[in-house]
Amino acid sequence: MLITNMARPKKNRITNCQPGAFFFKPRGIPLRDLESTILAKDELESIRLADLLSLSHEEAAAQMKISRATFGRIVKSARNKIAQSILKGMAIEITS
Repeated sequence: MLITNMARPKKNRITNCQPGAFFFKPRGIPLRDLESTILAKDELESIRLADLLSLSHEEAAAQMKISRATFGRIVKSARNKIAQSILKGMAIEITS
């Protein structure tokens, strides 16, 4: 019997931020020479709501129309990617 991993379809998330740039990288190193990490638009929005606007996870989740638990996972992933990129000198690519 073949068992496949059937993931639930991803819900649309409300994002209200437009990034000023789509790549961030360390100064002095060409982008082609860098590893990069991808930061999704919903991850960027979670950082904006939680860290820039200082909203609680509950308030931020309500604005994005997702559950608080989902918001917590998204913001944790975003913070991890940003920290990893800064500490390892990687570029950050923001995608939609």
